[in-house]
Formats: sequence, C-alpha cells, structure tokens
Amino acid sequence: MSRHGWTPSVTKASSPTGSGTGTTLAEALKQAAAELAAAGVPSPRVDAELLAAHLLGETPGRVRALAFTDVPAPEGFSTLVSERAARVPLQHLTGKAHFRYLELAVGPGVFVPRPETETVAQLAIDAARRAGPAKVADLGTGSGAIAAAVASEVPDAEVHAVELSPLAFAWAERNLAPLGVRLVLADLRTALADHNASFDVVVSNPPYIPAEAVPNEPEAAEHDPAMALYGGGADGLELPLAAARTAARLLVAGGYFVMEHAEVQAPAIARLLAADPAWTDVESHRDLNDRPRATSAVRRPAPEASPNERMKT
Repeated sequence: MSRHGWTPSVTKASSPTGSGTGTTLAEALKQAAAELAAAGVPSPRVDAELLAAHLLGETPGRVRALAFTDVPAPEGFSTLVSERAARVPLQHLTGKAHFRYLELAVGPGVFVPRPETETVAQLAIDAARRAGPAKVADLGTGSGAIAAAVASEVPDAEVHAVELSPLAFAWAERNLAPLGVRLVLADLRTALADHNASFDVVVSNPPYIPAEAVPNEPEAAEHDPAMALYGGGADGLELPLAAARTAARLLVAGGYFVMEHAEVQAPAIARLLAADPAWTDVESHRDLNDRPRATSAVRRPAPEASPNERMKT
C-alpha cells in the first residue's frame, strides 16, 4: 500500500506455555484469519502468521510448521489479532517493517514504508553505483527506508537524510545511525544549504496526496501521520515540486534525481520537470504493480556566462 490509494473530495511475549484457553496454534491461526478477513484486512492469513511469529520469536515459515503440531497459541495473540482487525497497522503491532533487505523499526508517528517504494530505492541505488563513490541525499526520509537501503547496498556512498517531523526523525535515527547515515532535522525545502552543488544523487518520497483527498485504507487514513501524506495544494504537488527545486540546488551537473509520486501525478510531474531548464533526460518509471510510480531527471549543467556577462563580473 502506498500513498496513491485515496478517495477524492508491544512488547514481545515469551515463548508460549499455553494461551490460557487451550487453543492450539493451528486453531488460533484459523480463527484469526477469519476475523481479519471479516474486518477487510487484505492479507488475513499472512498477517495472522506474522503476528504469531512476532510473539513466538520465530519466522513465519517456522510458525507454519508449528501449526502442524499441538503447540498452543502464544499468550496475547488474540489481543493483537483484535487490534489488527481494528486496522491498526501490522507494523505498529510488531514494531518493524521489512524494506528490501532491511528490517526497520517503525511505529506511531512515522510513515510505514511500502513495497512500491523499493523501486524508487533501486533507481537511487543504481545511480549511486554508476557514480562511483557517490554522495546521496534522501529528502523527507521518514523511517529512513530509502537512505538505509542506499547505505547498506552501496557501502562506499556518503548518505545524507533529511526529515522535518521530530517523531519520524526519532525512528529514522534508530534505523540510520548504525549505517553511518548523516541525518538532519530540517525542512526539505531549505535543507543542506552548505552542500549545494555537491550531491551525485538526490532521491525523495515526499508527501503527495492532494489536500481534499482521503486515503482509502484505514491504516493510512487513521494511523499514518498527516505530515507524511499530504503534499500541499489541490493537486498535492507543492512538496514534490519543492523537492525537485532542492534537488536542482544540491546536485552536481549530470547528477541524478528520482522522486516517488502517485500514478495520476506522473504526467504533470514529467511535464513540469521537462519544462524546467534545470533538468534533462526526464523519465517515468513503473512500480511493482506496473503503475507510473516515479520520475527521474538529470541535472543540466548551468549555462556558461556570455563574454559580456563575464566582463561585468
């Protein structure tokens, strides 16, 4: 699930010695899947297994194997299932989100990274590898997912990350400090002013939902922070375009910029970047669901001053 879905206008328990009800793990998983399905959870069986895995300290595969035995359901399982049925995000209940090869700490106050964003991270990673020892900036890092992916998969890169929300910043710090990412609490519109024209790659997954839109999924509408969702303006493009302006300021000539957006925004963003003299080689990219999820561009070299202009200076 990503921000594109909108409608216009615990503490870990110990290994179980029984749940107190005599219910086996297999029975509990079956009941949980039915409860979650009735609540409209998109992947009820998988979520039930992940919740059980969290409580048991096991992998989902091991949980599936245990379900063939008489092992009892873990303590607290029914409580977590009820919370998930109320559409509390799975990641808030387990305290972690998987992104590419990483396990990130997440919870209330931070946008939960979505699988679609892995495509954007891949584009940034590929660009950083092409640039050699690259300097990379992630604008609006949230949990730090993209910055962490770049830092872990391109170990010789110097990675900077920017986040405005103090709550999200705290989660990002937990995820990025072990990877040596340079995290700053700042507005993406003005951040890293002392690093102008020095980055090889700038990547951003900014807020982009239009002001009057409402996310379709309760997990996003009720639990993702509004600051991470709404891009500003009727079309939601204020912050995405601000990210593009900052990228133009930060990048070296020939530097690479890639930004996530909603599929309905792809034509407008491509058109606006193509019309901006700062950019060349504007390209749209599709996500795992074959939807136009990101747009990239290359920083055009600044025009040389004419002889007369050089004489004036």
